[in-house]
Amino acid sequence: MKKIILIPILCLINSMTLNAQQIKGIIGDTNWMGNWTNFRPTAAEYPETTNILTGTINSDLTLYKKNTYLLTGVVYITNNAVLTIEPGTVIRGDVETCGTLVISKGSKIMAEGEQTDPIVFTSNREISTRKPGDWGGIIIMGDAPINKTGGVGFLDFNIDPMANHYGGQNQDSNSGILKYVRIEFSGRKLNALKELNGLSLAGVGRKTKFNFIQISYSNDDSYECYGGDVNFENIISFKATDDDFDFTQGAQCNISNSLAIRYPFSSDISGSRCFEIDSFDKIENADVTKKMTKITATNITLANLEENNQGLVREAIYIKDNSYFSLNNSVVSGFKNCILLEGKIANISANLAKINLQTVLINNCDGGIQSEIPTNDSEIKNWYSSESFSIEYSKTSHTALFKESNPKKTFDFRLKVDPIVVSDN
Repeated sequence: MKKIILIPILCLINSMTLNAQQIKGIIGDTNWMGNWTNFRPTAAEYPETTNILTGTINSDLTLYKKNTYLLTGVVYITNNAVLTIEPGTVIRGDVETCGTLVISKGSKIMAEGEQTDPIVFTSNREISTRKPGDWGGIIIMGDAPINKTGGVGFLDFNIDPMANHYGGQNQDSNSGILKYVRIEFSGRKLNALKELNGLSLAGVGRKTKFNFIQISYSNDDSYECYGGDVNFENIISFKATDDDFDFTQGAQCNISNSLAIRYPFSSDISGSRCFEIDSFDKIENADVTKKMTKITATNITLANLEENNQGLVREAIYIKDNSYFSLNNSVVSGFKNCILLEGKIANISANLAKINLQTVLINNCDGGIQSEIPTNDSEIKNWYSSESFSIEYSKTSHTALFKESNPKKTFDFRLKVDPIVVSDN
């Protein structure tokens, strides 16, 4: 396995000529996080609400930029209705009633903002009083396959039983689009064991579009997929309390050019990760003849910004038994471990064959790929010692590694250094 040092150098090759397969971490000719993101939403000025969204909406509805909407209680889009949202529209989740938006199976959300005019879902609290869990979040349910017994699932989110079902046989189903969208301060705690997520996707099909989404200060996971077949591109998770990306129930997901930024003391006591990957949420309710969870992640950057103080953040990626995971052309920086395998995994070799790492830079992590059971680590080390995986290790600061990692400035987590191989291990 190779060890490297990182020497800051100017990129001499025009980025237009670089293939994504040669670049680690997020890519782009310019900083695609400009204009539409906001990494300081507690101080953002949002207009007062003018219209109320409440109850069940069973016919097509358009939300307009000229209005600001108060999402009150659980709002259901049902009966194959389409919710269309104009660029620049602000929807504020009501704190008192836990405003939550549910797109039921068969309905759609068409939320297509613009780079200079994003759509924003945020808290109804005033400046400096907003906090994670102020409101519920967005739930989208579709009819793509899941691996629960019977092929149908129900979310434990206190949802009306008439609108609470997902799963089917249509992996190409279309629940709409989210593009240039921000979701802030969501993830209300429902009980001691359950919180809502920023964006919950249950049985959502792959013709649904998810591009340029930023979820910040979620009180649970930023993105959670319960089965389905989903493609993510240019998405951001920032300061999540629990996981950034959580996958279960046989989720099939391609995620590319995306970023998770963690702060240790924004995490909960359970220990929080960027990726948590599980094939079955409860094995007794699973159909093991159906697809297991399979995640392909390409040009991903995972960064824990408190490099010398892990706090409550654990490994960057946690993988459970019988799950497929591929990490390509990516950067993992500032974590205890890069990847941790669940201790319940009985057959390490069979599971390692499902986990592929190609051209990955592991920077400032105490460990690379390890198991919760230390006696498995020698087998894991031998497996990934092959140069065919192109795993590189380094020790350098985020300031030297990334173009801009200062939260007081506009983040730019594209690499600004080239890895220089100096020795072989």
